[in-house]
Amino acid sequence: MQAELMNSLVLAYIGDGVLEVLVRDHLILNHHLQKVNDLQKNAVKYVGAKGQAAFMKKCKEEMWLTEQEFAIYRRGRNAKGRKVVKNMDVATHNESTGFEAVLGWLHLENKQERINEIFDIYHRFIEGMDV
Repeated sequence: MQAELMNSLVLAYIGDGVLEVLVRDHLILNHHLQKVNDLQKNAVKYVGAKGQAAFMKKCKEEMWLTEQEFAIYRRGRNAKGRKVVKNMDVATHNESTGFEAVLGWLHLENKQERINEIFDIYHRFIEGMDV
């Protein structure tokens, strides 16, 4: 099945896993964290919906996504059938789902170089903000 035809929530599901691995690699290899507790505490700001939503806002302003990536993002953001998330507004959750859908789609399309480009921008953005 072509990745672009998949359910956008499935794309977000795989994208969440992709992001988790990227963050763990980044924290271990670039921040040299060795204690699991430190890794977990630091990972939260990278994988949290608030940071992802803020990043997507900046992506839209700066036009960092391609037209096709933006279309996947919109599908993920607008997807129906999500569960209600405690302590988070719906708009923030939707934005983060859109971001994860883009990562999932890129992963399933074997576009690792593009994933790395986006993650490079993403981690610098997250590290520069107070999440």
